Amino acid sequence: MAGGTVAVASVSRVAMAALPEPVTQTSADTMPPLTPNTGLPYNPVVTLNGWTCPWRMNNGVKEFHLVAEPVVREMAPGFKAHLWGYNGQSPGPTIEVVEGDRVRIFVTNRLPEHTSVHWHGQRLPNGMDGVAGLTQKAIPPGKTFVYEFTARRPGTFMYHPHADEMVQMAMGMMGFWVTHPKAKHPLIDEVQRDFCFLLNAYDIEPGAYTPKVMTMLDFNLWSWNSRIFPGIDSLNVRLGDKVRIRVGNLTMTNHPIHLHGHEFMVTGTDGGPIPKAARWPEVTTDVAVGQMRQFEFVADEEGDWSFHCHKSHHTMNAMGHSVPTMIGVDHSGVAGKIAKLIPDYMVMGERGMADMTEMEMPIPDNTALMMTGDGPFGSVEMGGMFSVLKVRRDQKPGDYGNPGWYQQPPGTVATEYQGTMTEPVRSSSTGGSSMPRASKSTSQVEVQVRKPASHAGH
Repeated sequence: MAGGTVAVASVSRVAMAALPEPVTQTSADTMPPLTPNTGLPYNPVVTLNGWTCPWRMNNGVKEFHLVAEPVVREMAPGFKAHLWGYNGQSPGPTIEVVEGDRVRIFVTNRLPEHTSVHWHGQRLPNGMDGVAGLTQKAIPPGKTFVYEFTARRPGTFMYHPHADEMVQMAMGMMGFWVTHPKAKHPLIDEVQRDFCFLLNAYDIEPGAYTPKVMTMLDFNLWSWNSRIFPGIDSLNVRLGDKVRIRVGNLTMTNHPIHLHGHEFMVTGTDGGPIPKAARWPEVTTDVAVGQMRQFEFVADEEGDWSFHCHKSHHTMNAMGHSVPTMIGVDHSGVAGKIAKLIPDYMVMGERGMADMTEMEMPIPDNTALMMTGDGPFGSVEMGGMFSVLKVRRDQKPGDYGNPGWYQQPPGTVATEYQGTMTEPVRSSSTGGSSMPRASKSTSQVEVQVRKPASHAGH
């Protein structure tokens, strides 16, 4: 493509024979980092419950091959979804390149409708931006198009369709892109562990397999890389490691991502590295829709540290949103009567929802449990966007294997108090006000409601 072609090109059948063979992944496990064996060296990322796309060098150009196609994604053990993705998975494989690389990406469309690929955050020729109808023709089913541009700046990016975007992204079409600096960068530190994942959400009815693509906000499955807890792998690091975590948000709402036990610095966005004078320590960073965030910290506290979205409904699975609150409702007088009509009737919610983790209530096949996860001390009662940062002194450099549960030193675990308890101090204040009301009622008003006996006269 001499002269830096500025429009996406279709690939002929003859040229197809020379394409790099597309690599497909069917496992939802976190794959080891893909160490580069050609091109400039870099410290590769680890994609949570994902993998990095292999490439080939062709006359100095780094070539990739993405295949847009229907996929089956295991979102958690025992629960699968029928999605659309790339190369056998949703999200698609992470693309890793180096600043200055000339990149050529072949995209083959095996979907039932046309598509395109937008390279979110990249500086590139307008004709390579991937907006169907505006900067290129859409890629018809069965056809292969080629994108080619130079990775001009280092950073954290993503790719996704810009054709029938509402449907295709709701079906899981997205992927991560990382451009590594070509040399030591004053705003990009070297790290020992570099993780990445995308935030996505689905509305899949219990017992169903395919997302409801018309849902705007009322999603029931909040996922990282199309996985939900307990199906999200832990992030396993060595004590003292400098750790970078890169997060991209392609859901329909923002997500405050919170890490226990450590403070971090937000060091970059999809706009590039953040100047050091503009950084400050955080334990939670909000990732808005369409944004990327990368943050860094030193893993200097051993333990199993929760890592999750701080919107509490986003750490639940398959949750019905129209269920009434039953806390404080006394079922004792009616539960037996209802059970005579509905033999398998179970009382739930009158003491909160924690009982859900102990119930053996039958649920439809292919349905994720709402609250789940067995930890060393009992049920974790989580779902959705939840994982664990595992920091270990004896974790080997480059080893991403799960070290098991942390063994807390004696005397460092919260336990039941066995001493004498005094009555706690309670506040009796009802609170004040900034100013008096404009007027006060002079007498109590009693409202009486009469139930109509019939519709006569209507």
